[in-house]
Amino acid sequence: MGFTLSLIVPCYNEAATIEVCMGKLMDFSRGQPFSLEIIAVDDASTDASARILERVAARHEGVIKVFRHEKNRGKGAALRTGFAHATGDFVGINDADDEYNPRDYLVMLEPLLAGEADVVYGSRYLRPDTRRVLYYWHTWMNKSLTRVSNMFTNLDITDVETCYKLFRREVIGRIAPRLKEERFGFEPEITALVADAGCRVYECAVSYNPRNYAEGKKIGWKDGVRALYCIFHYSAHTAPLPVQILIYLFIGGVSMLANMIFFMLGNSFAVPVDYSIVGAFLMAAALNYVLCVLILFRHKVRWKTTGELFWYGVTTGLMGLIDFGVTRALLALGGPLILSKFTASVVGFVGNFLLRKWLVFPERKRG
Repeated sequence: MGFTLSLIVPCYNEAATIEVCMGKLMDFSRGQPFSLEIIAVDDASTDASARILERVAARHEGVIKVFRHEKNRGKGAALRTGFAHATGDFVGINDADDEYNPRDYLVMLEPLLAGEADVVYGSRYLRPDTRRVLYYWHTWMNKSLTRVSNMFTNLDITDVETCYKLFRREVIGRIAPRLKEERFGFEPEITALVADAGCRVYECAVSYNPRNYAEGKKIGWKDGVRALYCIFHYSAHTAPLPVQILIYLFIGGVSMLANMIFFMLGNSFAVPVDYSIVGAFLMAAALNYVLCVLILFRHKVRWKTTGELFWYGVTTGLMGLIDFGVTRALLALGGPLILSKFTASVVGFVGNFLLRKWLVFPERKRG
């Protein structure tokens, strides 16, 4: 049973650990029924990392391949470079900071070799174990991001931010060209794309020996904020219906508020009621569409698609007639001006969501 395992090693200023890390990778593969390919990507290190990598690669010619970025771009960019050069049957990730144990990859390979999984995550939180105790808020942030990511992807993962991820080559081959994140936003981004592709995902417990910031740890709170943004940006459009409704509550709420504000502005400037109703609706509809494009249905917008523009026009026209009709009907029944408009806006909120989701932006699954 011979196969090749490719491990991508992104490296930035890891002179203190990179040689030890590479040595452990070589050691764990000895005597195993696979060939090891190491793709080391130096992300424009300013210390001795690049020289160390070249020296180690020279000792293991044919196994370790070194690539270098001329400018520092981030972990995500380094991984994209690595994925582009990996030739193995299975492709994994191994940071250069020596926080993980490569022997855990032997366990992670099992569900892939059994044909049960397409992607395997190595979780640091699956089992209680002897561990080094460090930063509570760092762990809290990791687990919180994992929970939010799970809400959007509908995957029951325990550790989205783990370094150890292992893919079938054909799976990462389809996903890698879609990757965009330059830094640590790669983690939620790749998880969103894995979920979108319908991959079979497994988890295995892995050991973890974290270092502190004095020892060179680089990820910080700004990366946590970026990760949260990435969860929304890459997962909102394929999130389960309850989550999409929650997102649309925000979009629809902002649009409803805009509708009311423009309507009241029209009245304050003595604009006839009919014109105020129509004008306020059109302004709110435009804002609603922009927010849908930017947040909820971003990836599906194709401005050159005649059908999409046609159905958007149909939806806007239909909801405009409903907004006008409901407002006018309630006014005719003696309803207060603002309450009548608010009721029509609520009706429009529901109708807009349903028509945009199933008519204007129907889901297009990508494999």
